[in-house]
Amino acid sequence: MNEIHVRTLPLPVRVRAFTLPDAEGDYNVYINASLSCEQQRLSFAHERRHIERDDFFRDLPAAVIEAEMK
Repeated sequence: MNEIHVRTLPLPVRVRAFTLPDAEGDYNVYINASLSCEQQRLSFAHERRHIERDDFFRDLPAAVIEAEMK
């Protein structure tokens, strides 16, 4: 429970990464395989901040949550 599973896979160019919580309470982070190692690291750090902030359980539009991250 509350584990973070990271996977790289081909994603559309404009998608760097995304995270999906699952029924067991774990987080599945998907990172674009075409990104450089540095950009993958930064994308994972961004997704981890979402996890730490409990953003997946907030009743706000994604655009608002992303704006708060800046």
